[in-house]
Amino acid sequence: MDAKKLSELKQFIEQCKANPSILSDPSLSFFRDYLESVGCKLPQSAYKSGDHKPAYEVDDSDEDDMDEVKETGGVPVYEEEDEIVESDVELEGETVEPDNDPPQKMGDSSVEVSEENMDAAQEAKGKAMEAISEGNFEEAIEHLTQAILLNPTSAIMYATRATVYIKMKKPNAAIRDANAALEINPDSAKGHKSRGMARAMLGQWEDAAKDLHVASNIDYDEEISAVLKKVEPNAHKIEEHRRKYDRLRKEREDRKAERERQRRKAEAQAAYEKAKKQEKASSSRGSGGMPGGMPFPGGMPGGFPGGMPGGFPGGMPGGFPGGMPGGFGGMPGAGGMPGGMPGAGGMPGGMPGAGGMPGAGGMPGNMDYSKILNDPELMAAFKDPEIMAALQDVMKDPANLSKHQSNPKVAPIIAKMMSKFAGPK
Repeated sequence: MDAKKLSELKQFIEQCKANPSILSDPSLSFFRDYLESVGCKLPQSAYKSGDHKPAYEVDDSDEDDMDEVKETGGVPVYEEEDEIVESDVELEGETVEPDNDPPQKMGDSSVEVSEENMDAAQEAKGKAMEAISEGNFEEAIEHLTQAILLNPTSAIMYATRATVYIKMKKPNAAIRDANAALEINPDSAKGHKSRGMARAMLGQWEDAAKDLHVASNIDYDEEISAVLKKVEPNAHKIEEHRRKYDRLRKEREDRKAERERQRRKAEAQAAYEKAKKQEKASSSRGSGGMPGGMPFPGGMPGGFPGGMPGGFPGGMPGGFPGGMPGGFGGMPGAGGMPGGMPGAGGMPGGMPGAGGMPGAGGMPGNMDYSKILNDPELMAAFKDPEIMAALQDVMKDPANLSKHQSNPKVAPIIAKMMSKFAGPK
């Protein structure tokens, strides 16, 4: 690059640093847009009075940190981003105020036109062309309207009247005539050309460019080319502007969707952690158990009221320190084996209230309960909630034993326990 131009550019940058208001000049809007597109944050003075700085600028380097995050109960809460405010597009070219006159007279293109009317329409058109050459546009409109009513199936009549409306700076009227011409003949070059020129007058730059390109492809002329040179730069600016803000909006929506995904993930994780803590706390409260890891979760509450045949006279000797809360309550009235010692007390340090069998014989007080504790099947069964529920049901009322005898999981365990409690025969 030319050293002189580089020096001038450097001087210009230094001036902008010292006085950012230089960038508010409309002629430098392209440079300001470029700076914004690469993530520069310009001071308010860089915008002309009345303009507003976009509420959001892209800064890819700190995109992850642009949202302030608050923690609420372990779940992140993101502050909502400001709405994106579009900047103005600096366009060139003159436009006119829309004409709001009542719609002009139109013909019925579905009627059949006689040769006589066709000839009369051509004669009226000739008078209109003469009036146009003399600059009498109102008179030309009258003659062309007469020609259209005589021959409403002629696209060229509508297109010609549209060109006159353009000369009169009545773009809306011109667009109505151009549309009528294109309905009759979609390949009417004059129809596309007149509509494109009318749209340009209204500042509809993109639509104007489309119409003029179609007209040029059908029947190129110098006037179309001249108008396109004025229309296309504005159309390109608008397209680039729209793409830019479409991209910004999409990026904003993507960030919003990602924040929502992270929020839901955090909520699910928090709920999981809470449930895990509650489960752990519940387990620690209810796990009385036996020492040495013998798992009687929550003990065997309520004992064995009502007793089992053979009774538990003499308590449960040997003691189960820290053992089964609630104990095996006394088992009265079962008529057990002779020699029992009723009311001999419970297990020391262990299962309180294991009184003997009043009014009955009872089992000897020296039963080896290690047979139960060393039985893997029974120890595994005590971990099964279904079996424990059945045992507690029988404890509450021995008569309930009958309803569990048909359960293939519960019945063998109850039978095995009863056989061990019964002692040697």
